[in-house]
This record gives sequence, C-alpha cells and structure tokens, in this order.
Amino acid sequence: MDNMTLKEIQNKLLLWEAPDNPLAPLTSSQREAILDLEALALGLATDEVHTPDVPTTDTGDIPKVDTTYEFLDWYDTLNEENMKRHDEPYEAYYKQLEERRNECVSLNNQITATLSDLNKLSEEYNLVSNKTNALHNMSEQLLADQNKLSGIGEDIKHKLHYFTQVEHLSQRLNSSTMSVNSEAFFNVLAKIDECLDYMRANSTFKEAHTYSVKYRHLQSRAISLIRAYVTHILNHATEQVLAPDEPADGGGVDTAYAVYFGKFQAAAPKLKMVLSEVEKRAEVNEDYASLLWDLQREYAARRQRVAGGAAAGALRTAAHTHARDHCALLRAACSLLALAVRDECALYTHFFARPSPPLEEYLRSLCNGLYETLRPYIIHINHLETLAELCVILRVEVIEEQVNNDPALSALGSAARSLLQDAQERLVFRAHVHLRADVLKYRPAPGDLAYPDKLLMMEQIALSLQEQSLKRSDSRNSMISDISTTSQEVANINIEAQRRPQASPADLHGMWYPGVRRTLAALSRLYRCLEKRVFQGLAQEAISLCVQSVDNAAKQISATKTDVDGELFQIKHLLILREQIAPFQVDFIVKETTLDFSNVRSAAYGLMQKPRQIFYLNSNNALLEFLLEGTPIVREHLLDSRKEVDRQLKSCCETFIKIATEIMAGPIMEFIEKAQAFTPPEQLKSQPWATPEQLGAVVKETQRRIKSHLAPLQRSMQLYLANKETEFILFRPIRNNVVGFFVQLEQILTNSGYSYEDTLIVACPTPEQVSVFISSASLISHAEPVLPYGKKKQTSIVGKPSVTSVAEKSEEKPTEKPTPDVP
Repeated sequence: MDNMTLKEIQNKLLLWEAPDNPLAPLTSSQREAILDLEALALGLATDEVHTPDVPTTDTGDIPKVDTTYEFLDWYDTLNEENMKRHDEPYEAYYKQLEERRNECVSLNNQITATLSDLNKLSEEYNLVSNKTNALHNMSEQLLADQNKLSGIGEDIKHKLHYFTQVEHLSQRLNSSTMSVNSEAFFNVLAKIDECLDYMRANSTFKEAHTYSVKYRHLQSRAISLIRAYVTHILNHATEQVLAPDEPADGGGVDTAYAVYFGKFQAAAPKLKMVLSEVEKRAEVNEDYASLLWDLQREYAARRQRVAGGAAAGALRTAAHTHARDHCALLRAACSLLALAVRDECALYTHFFARPSPPLEEYLRSLCNGLYETLRPYIIHINHLETLAELCVILRVEVIEEQVNNDPALSALGSAARSLLQDAQERLVFRAHVHLRADVLKYRPAPGDLAYPDKLLMMEQIALSLQEQSLKRSDSRNSMISDISTTSQEVANINIEAQRRPQASPADLHGMWYPGVRRTLAALSRLYRCLEKRVFQGLAQEAISLCVQSVDNAAKQISATKTDVDGELFQIKHLLILREQIAPFQVDFIVKETTLDFSNVRSAAYGLMQKPRQIFYLNSNNALLEFLLEGTPIVREHLLDSRKEVDRQLKSCCETFIKIATEIMAGPIMEFIEKAQAFTPPEQLKSQPWATPEQLGAVVKETQRRIKSHLAPLQRSMQLYLANKETEFILFRPIRNNVVGFFVQLEQILTNSGYSYEDTLIVACPTPEQVSVFISSASLISHAEPVLPYGKKKQTSIVGKPSVTSVAEKSEEKPTEKPTPDVP
C-alpha cells in the first residue's frame, strides 16, 4: 500500500516537466534554485566527510543521473539515508517510549480488570444494602403504623370516655350516700363540667349535642342539689333566730348579737366549702354565676327577714327615746346602723368571698330606715341651729369620718347623703324665711336703736368693772360669781382690751345690730353645711338683705337722733359686715338672667309704621322683619354682694363727711355758694350779706362751730368706730374740706376787690392756722370728758364718766399703712 503510494507520487513527479501539459513547469529562477540546492547538497556532503561522528561518503559512489526519475530516486535515497542518520537517537527514545506505553497499557488493563471486579463487588453490595434498607424501612413503617393505630385507639378511648361517663355520673348523683358538702360531690361536679366543656368544644361529633343535653341535665341536677342544700341550711338558721323562745328584743347587746348573728355564723362552716366552690366556678361559667347570684339573694332575703325588723324596731325605739333631741336621735340612729352594717359585712365574709349587689341592696334597705325615720322630723324643723347641726353631723361625723374611711359603710353613706340633701334643702328654705322675716322685715325694738346711749352705757360698765378688777386681789372665780352674764362678757372684752389697746365695747358681738348679728350667725352656720355654689347664692341674698336692714335702721336712728349717729351706725355695721364675711372662702357673686324686650318694642313700632309692607313677598316684608328683629335678648347680670357692701360703705362715708363738714363749716359754705353764684364779682363787696363785718361774723361763727362740734364729732367717731386708723382716715377728708373752704374764702376776698383793711376786719385764718386751730380744739376737747355729738351731758348710770388721757387722744398722725376697714 505504501509502495503504491510512493510510485504514484513518483509518477506524478515525472509529469511535472512533461513536454506536454506539465503539471508543474519550472521557471528559470526555479531551475536555478534547484541547481543551487544541488551544489549546496554536494558541499554539505563534502563537509560531512570531515565530521568524526558521521561516516564519510565517497563522491565516486554518486550514480549516474540521466533522467529526472533517477535524480528523484537518488534524492529520495539520500534523503532517507540522511533522515535515518539524524533520527537514530529519536528512534531509540521512541522505542523506549513504546516500551513504557506497553507497560502502561498493561497496567491500565490490570486496573480496568480490578475496577471491573470492584464494580461488580459494589453492585453486589448495593443489592444487599438495598434489600437490608428495604427491610429496615418496612420494619419502621410497621412500627409507625402500630404506634399510629395505638394512638388512634387511645384517642378513641379518650373520646369515648366522655361519652361513657353519663351513666356513671348519673348514678353517683342519685346515690343516697352522696353529700353536697363533700369532696366527692365536687369531684363529680368537676367531671360533669369537664365533659360538658368537651362536648361544647367538639360539637361536630355525631352525638355531641345529645350527650351535651345529658350532661347539662346532670349539671342542672347538681346545681339543684346545691341550691336545696344551701337554702335548707339558711332556713334552719333563720328558724332558729325567729324561734318564739329566743329573746327578740331583750337580753342585752351580747344576747341580741348571739341571736341575730351567732346562729348564722355557726351555720357558715357547713356552707363555706360549697359556696367557695360555686364562687370559683362562677368566674368562668354563667350557670354557676346565676347560681351564686341566687344564693346571695337567698342569703340577703334571710338576713332581711331576720335583721330588718329588728333594726326598724331599734330605730323606732331610738326615735321614741330622743323624740325632742333630733341631733341625739341622728347620732344614735347612725351609730346603730353603722354597727349593724359592719356586723352584717363581717357575717357575710363567713359565707362569701366578695361583696355582691344583693348584699348592697339588702344593706341599703336596712339603712333606708334612717331616712324613713328622720325625714319626717327634718321636714318639720324650723330652727336653723338644729338643721345646721344635723347637716354637720351628717356631713362630717357620718360621711367624712365614718363612711369615707370604711368602704363597708357605703350603704349608710347613701342614706346619709339623701338625708343630708333633704336637710340642706330644708335649711336653705328656712334660711330664706329667716332672712326675710328676721332681717329684712325685722322691726327693731327701742333698745336696738338706742345709739349712742347703749355704747356709752357699755363703755361706762367696762370702765367700772376695770376699776373694780384693779382693786380686787381675789381669784377670777369670785368675781364672776358676783356679776351678770353681760358683765362677764364685758370683763372678757376688757381682758382682751389690755392685750389689744384698740379694743372697745363697741366690738362686742352682743352690741351689733340684730340684723347684722343674725345674718352673720346664719352664714356661719350655713358655711359648713351647704355646697359652695348653694352657699354663694344664699350668702349674696343674705348680705343684700342685711345691707337693706342696716340702711332702714340707720334712717330710723337719723330720724330720732342725728344724721351723724345714723351714718356712723351704718358705717360701723357695714365695716363689721365686710370684715366678718372676709373669712368665707367663696365668691359672693350670683349670675342672674333677664329678658330685654326693648327690641320687641322697636320691632312692633316698625311694624306699625309699615302696614303696607306686611304682605310683601320679598325681603322687605314687615312681618318677617318683626319676627326676626323682635326677639327678646337674654342678658346676664353678675351681682356681687361684696361690691354692694363697698358701694354702700363708700356712699355712707361720703354722706357722713358731707354732714360733718356742714356742721363745722356751714356758714362759710353758704357764703361761698352765694358768692360763686353772684355776678359780677367786683360788686360782691357792696352786698349787705358780703360786707367785711358780715364776713368776719361768718368766720367767727365757723370757728365757734369747729370748737364746739369738733370734740363731740370725734367722740362719736371714737365711740362707734373704736379704731384710731379708721377714725383718722374718715376725719382727714373732713378736715381737708374745712381747710379748703377757708382757702376758697381767702381767694374770694382776693379776687372780689376787698382791701387790706377789709381782710383785717374779716380776719380769715390761713390754711396752716386753720389746721393748728382744729388740732388745738381737738386736744383741748380731749383733755376733759366729752359726750358724743347730739348728746346732752348727764350723770353716769354706773359711775364717773369715762376720762381718756390727752396723750392717748391726741391728734397724732397714725402710720401711713392703709387700713382695710374702709374703702
């Protein structure tokens, strides 16, 4: 095959330069290249002769080459020989590689055989392992099926257990030896509850509804047994208490407690476990909750039957005992009911763990006896003192001190609050009646208006007692035994007067006008008894009525005595009223609502002016305007009684200042009014009433009045007001007015053409001289006993008239600190 291929190649090479159709004709350059290769080949052959490693070749062995074929054959021979010569080391290495390859092939064959054996062994192992695993899995599956079937069986057995307990539980409940007050009974009850809960939780079971009805019937049967047992025990205890041979009303407190509470307390251990189990189940089960509610009502009904009549009888006995002392009756009734309520709550804890609405209802019915017993008395009480004391007892002693500190007395607190509301309503009504009848419409007796006589009398009594107390060295008890009640009060005031230099008999509570005294006494009683809102409205009305009463009394005093006495009387009592209402921590402000119909009148007048527009169909319809614009306006007014007192006090002070100024400077005031009204001023001197001589007489008359009226006026202020700071503040504008009138007279003399000689005739003093004159007149008058203004000198009914030292009554200017007594 190889020879054929070589021959074919040689034949094709011969055809390269064939004469006809050469396959690869050579160009001249190609031929030259071949020749060069031949020469080169020959040269290489020559060089190889001298190479020691390569055998030499004789050039004479070169065959004769005539044709191309011969040349190619010879070239091929040379090439092959040359290649053999160069490939010998490679061929040796090749043979070595061949040997190694054969060894690897042999080793690979052995490995392949070994792997084949291993694969076979692995296949056999896998076969055995699969069979073993299959057997193991089959065993596990069988075990799992066994466990599953066992679980299914247990589950079926567990589920069937709730269906198979009906007969067993029914037999145990119907057993004659089964006692309700035993642990076995409640075990049966717990099993019934468990089965019933299971039926409710698995209502999809085939016969769950049927068995649920059966278990519910068993539960109702058990509940009926419990109810019958508890009712029997309670009835037995009730019959023991109400037995005819038991002392119902007598036998003392201990015996009564043993009867009304001891029997039930002795029955409590028989019911405690039963009721505790019912209470425990009532938290999660409505049936037991209903049972517990029924048992609590049964208990409350038995206690109402036992203790209700006894409590009512005790209240009737207390009412009969304290028929005329309502406060003692209230205290006794509240004490009785508080004790009964506490005992009832203590007894209830022996049966039940927590309070219940039936207990609260029973206690409220028990405490309603307080309301039913005392309300008929309260609605007929007319005395404010009694009503106020009842309100204080209910509000402080009962509600705040007892009910608020003891939650068990909540029922008593409810009855006390209802009673307190009725007492407060009655108190407010009686206060209105009292203020209208005894303050506003009060007709004062002659002694109530005997001012300043009663003030002088009290002052003289106080001085006489003070002198006697200085002379005596006996104990205070011996002095009290020899004097009257009024003298004791005056003596106490004198003791306080030594501590407070400005104290006076005028400050005595008994010396106040009855209207003021009654108003303040009523407010002091009502303050602790009424709510703040109610007290504010009542206080505002009371103060308004009191101000009117004082004003009426002042007018009567002014008519019988002098205007000075009337105004000082009113100032004195208004100061007292304002001072005494200050401690009340309330606002004496009331809001009143009124309707203002002024718009209705204006709208009606507009409707009458537009009669033709009544039937208009547009916005100018007169009837529509009347309906829209004629609506009454609601107006709110704030009435402040404090401000009313201040306004009245300010008005009285201004009136008193005006009256006092007229008393001392009346002639000058008349002249100044005429002079200011006369025109022209230059001709004033020519008038007969304005001559210098006439003016001089006016000035002298004014000075005489100041000298004669100043001391009684200050004495009246001292006697009524009894406060130096207030007297100074009230007297200062009077003095300023008097000084101001002298200044105006001096200006008239200067501006009306009076000469220097005329002013000397008039002898009008300067403001400084007038001030000194007023001060000196005051000092001189205080150096001797002075009666108040408008009072004639008479002998004292007790002893010598009161004498005040000049130093004490001197016109020293007090501190500049404003006093709160006058506005």
